[in-house]
Amino acid sequence: MEAAVAVFGLLFVLFVLAGVFVTVKAVKAAKAGVDRTVAQARRTVEDTTLRARQFAQPGVVGELAQLRLSLRTSMRATQEALHSGSSEDASLSEAIGLFERLSVHGHELDDELKRLEREPDRATIADRLPEFRERLERITHSAESLRWAARDRARKFADDDLASLSDQIDVESGALRHWTRVEGAEDPLREPVQERRPGQGQGQAQGSGQASAGSGNSWGPDSEDPPAITAQDPRTQPSYPWQKAPWTEETTT
Repeated sequence: MEAAVAVFGLLFVLFVLAGVFVTVKAVKAAKAGVDRTVAQARRTVEDTTLRARQFAQPGVVGELAQLRLSLRTSMRATQEALHSGSSEDASLSEAIGLFERLSVHGHELDDELKRLEREPDRATIADRLPEFRERLERITHSAESLRWAARDRARKFADDDLASLSDQIDVESGALRHWTRVEGAEDPLREPVQERRPGQGQGQAQGSGQASAGSGNSWGPDSEDPPAITAQDPRTQPSYPWQKAPWTEETTT
């Protein structure tokens, strides 16, 4: 009795622990989903604000907004290209590591440009804009190199797979056409006549001629000709699900 109580107690504890574990996992997954949604909404709002500022505020502020928007667009596109291809190509893991190191420089530049938006000294910012453009071009050029390399690699794999698939389809198509009529054959339903051997002389030919003459049926079929093919009754032929039922004439008595 004590053993049974101990077993039930142990099972109850295990069920409680399992419930707690599942609850914690569900809470973490929900929190991650909420954080992801909030981050995506924040990025959307920031991008919309930068686009509006780019056109609504010309000058230094508009230039800074344009630089930030170009940086964010290029880095986001590269990140999506690398992560979407890494699930099918494990060789992109090293490229993802390089992109993460590049993202550090991208975040530093974006933070610096964001701070300059609140800087009151517009003249100093205008003097430093060429420096920021150069840093932006170096970062975006590296990001574009990784992005297009990943896309070219994926396209090369797709072209190789398509070429291999086309070859297999050509082979299978040739195998499916094994029934094609051979050129020079008079009748596909008739077996080719065997060639006469050199040892077969005129005696066999005369014997066959006498046999045919003695039969007295000069209008009958030749013994060497294949038998006539009788048309099959459509009612006895097998039917397929895509065919209609054969039409039969009603007979009157």
